Amino acid sequence: MLRASVRLTSAGGDEPPVTIPRDPAREAAERELSKPAYHENDPSWFVRALNKFWEWVDKLFSAASDATPGGTLGLVVILIAVVAVAIALWWRLGTPRRSPVPAAPLFDDRPRSAAEHRAAAEAHAAQGHWNQAVQERMRALVRSLEERALLDPRPGRTADEAASEAARPLPGHADRLHAAARDFDDVAYGGRTATPDTYQRLAALDTEVESATPALAAAPGAPR
Repeated sequence: MLRASVRLTSAGGDEPPVTIPRDPAREAAERELSKPAYHENDPSWFVRALNKFWEWVDKLFSAASDATPGGTLGLVVILIAVVAVAIALWWRLGTPRRSPVPAAPLFDDRPRSAAEHRAAAEAHAAQGHWNQAVQERMRALVRSLEERALLDPRPGRTADEAASEAARPLPGHADRLHAAARDFDDVAYGGRTATPDTYQRLAALDTEVESATPALAAAPGAPR
């Protein structure tokens, strides 16, 4: 059986040539070519991966165009139709909306007086923290109604519930109470940002409600 070999001749020509078997010669060549000097200009792993990705995309579109009636033109028509359907659905249904967040309790910490909540609200407002200022001022308003016995103290009450209950003894402020509750919910749980005007409206309502005279409930059987 013949065996491939590599003949190496000495520079001087006086010594007999050296014969290297094929396998050791291949291994020697692989070791030589594995040296960093031969790979300095090779593309990075990212470039290689990107090239592989585009090769895969090209093969995918080629396969799709071959399988589609009309070839590439048919594929383009189908893509345009899919985009048109997506636009029509978006136009008809609108952008997806988050599910409404259930209302959370108005008070979430230790009981504090209306004066304490007002002081906290003013401190936040002075620093331009309008979200926190609005929340604390709404709590001050509700706590004030509880302190005046216009609302029964009740853990877990929401801002909407407080507005509805306070509207009975204060019917003249009903609309503004409900608006204040919506502002509180939007800021506390709806992801919206309060403004100085939002806080000023709530502060003015709190001041008016604090001195408002409640409507007297009609006695049973009395004419209305």
